[in-house]
Parts: sequence; structure tokens; C-alpha cells
Amino acid sequence: MQPEEANKFSMHNKTGVGGQVPGAGKAGVGSQVPGAGKGPSSPTPGTRHLTPDPAPGTRHLTPDPVGYLMVLPYLLHLVVFVGYPLAFAFVLIFHRWNIYTPMKWVGLGNIKLLLTDQLIWRALFNTLYFLLIHIPLQLIIALGLAQLLNQKIRGRTFFRASYFMPVVVSGVVVTILWQQLYATETGLINVLLHRFGLPGIEWLGDPRYAMPAIAIMATWKNVGLYVVLFLVGLQAIPADLYEAAELDGASAWQKFRLITVPMLNPTIMLVLVLSTIGGFSLFIEPYVMTGGGPANSTLSGILYLYKQAFFFSKMGYATTIGFFWAMIIFMVVLLQRRFVETEAL
Repeated sequence: MQPEEANKFSMHNKTGVGGQVPGAGKAGVGSQVPGAGKGPSSPTPGTRHLTPDPAPGTRHLTPDPVGYLMVLPYLLHLVVFVGYPLAFAFVLIFHRWNIYTPMKWVGLGNIKLLLTDQLIWRALFNTLYFLLIHIPLQLIIALGLAQLLNQKIRGRTFFRASYFMPVVVSGVVVTILWQQLYATETGLINVLLHRFGLPGIEWLGDPRYAMPAIAIMATWKNVGLYVVLFLVGLQAIPADLYEAAELDGASAWQKFRLITVPMLNPTIMLVLVLSTIGGFSLFIEPYVMTGGGPANSTLSGILYLYKQAFFFSKMGYATTIGFFWAMIIFMVVLLQRRFVETEAL
């Protein structure tokens, strides 16, 4: 076959009979090409109508009533035990109420009384004094014990449990125990002082020693919790950093100052915040041991709030003290984060 004839034969097969391209014009008797003509074409039997897939990373979520039902108990608890008390407490700020008689509107009277009340400022001073003793003492002791318990020593598990045990003991029980230790005549501490020829101290009867005595007791009570936190932080520090420092000839103090402390900064910040909140919540210790005395030297903000509410039935003023105390805690924590918190290595 010649090339010209081959080309004609190929064109004849492509165009079909009559020289038309398949699919052009009529496709057959009484039928049309799919998609041609007016209006949407009916689906061909045996085919499925496919919808386009959603864009990657997106999902069409339909609300499930069961989910709302599962969340409902928590929402009810939040509204009844948190939302309503907060709203009612905010209302009390502007009222005088003694529980027994109807509330009386006083406007900003409670706030004015707060600003001129000498005892609330004395309670704030006492709390800051307590924190000044308690926080450094707690940081140093907790970090030192955590460093020791992080070493491979015999009985390490026993010591870890024993240091944490005071944390789970009731605060009232611990307070009564230390009250007996601080007793002027029969207390174990003064007995030991007399053994060494030293005079006894009125730990809870002298304004100079009462708050430091409470701070020491609170440190002993809570130090186990912070030992655990520091221990977790120490175990999270990569050992490679210490090995590299040893190869560079770093001393133990240099490794502690340049590796341990920076890597523990988040834990230190956590301990600071928890200790600060705990210090501003000081109540059981002065309530049981001293009642706020002597001479209001151990009066804390929460103890003063308690007395105003349940001794003098001044619910509105007590609520004002509570909101004021919460703002003080918030500002102190912000200052701590501003000046103490830094990024770890």
C-alpha cells in the first residue's frame, strides 16, 4: 500500500461513514450525545452521583446532642458552685449583710472601710513577712533535698516517701504537734535549748518570734511537695549537658549554676507561684496556734476575713476583703513572672 492510500485509509477510519467525527451530530437514532441539548441530563442507570471531597484539613461536623448531655453535669456544677457564688459575692461588696437581716445597700462604703482599716494593712504586712521567710527557706531546703534524693543512695525510695508524708497529714494535726514543740516550759525545742545552757524562747508568745515560728512549721509541712517537683525537674535534665560540662572542666558549683538552675527555671517559677498562693492563704496555722496574736503579729488576711464574716457577721466587708486579697495575689504572681521567669536552655 502506497503512503497516500494509507493516509486516506486512516482518515476514513477516524471520521467514519459520511466523513463525520464520532460523537458529532446525532449519535444514533433517537439518541443524543450525553450533555448535549437543554437541561440537565438524567443519570445513567448503574452509575453513582459523586460529591466533591472537602478541602484537605477540613471536616463537616454536625452537632451531637449526646455531647451536650455529657457536658451538662460539669456546666451545672460550674454555674451552681462557681458562677453563682462569685456573682453573689460581687453583689455583697456593695451591701451590708449579717445573714439574719435583709441586705442593705451601702454603695462604696465597704471599699472605703477597707482603705482606712489598719488591721487589713497589718495583715498584709504579716503575710509579706511570712512569705519573705517561707519562700527562700522552702526553695533552698526543697532543692537541696531533691539534689540528694536524685543521687544513687541506699534507701532512696524510703526517704522520698518520708519527706512527702507531712504533706498528706491534716494541717490541724501538724499545727497541734508543732504547738506542743513550741511550748515555753515543756516544749521539746526549749528543753533542748536548756540542755545546751541556752535560755528558752517564747516562740508563740513573743511578737518577734511568732511569725518566724509559723513560717518554719509551714515549711516543714509543705516541703515534701516541692521536693517531688524539683526531683521531677532534675530527672528531666539531659545527662549529656553535665557530661559535656565535665569534659570542659566545670566544677560542681558551675554545673549547678550554669546548667541545673537555668533548666529548673520553670519548676522554680511553679514553686514560687504555689508558695505565694499558699502564703496568702495562710489560715490554719495562726488560727490554731496563736489566734492572730500576740498583738496581731500573726494576723493573716484570710484569718481577718474569717473573723469579720463569722465573728462579727460582716459578710459584705468580708467579701470585699476577699476580692482585695485575690487582686493582691494576682499582682504578686505577675511581678514574680516578670522578674523571675526566664527561658530555659
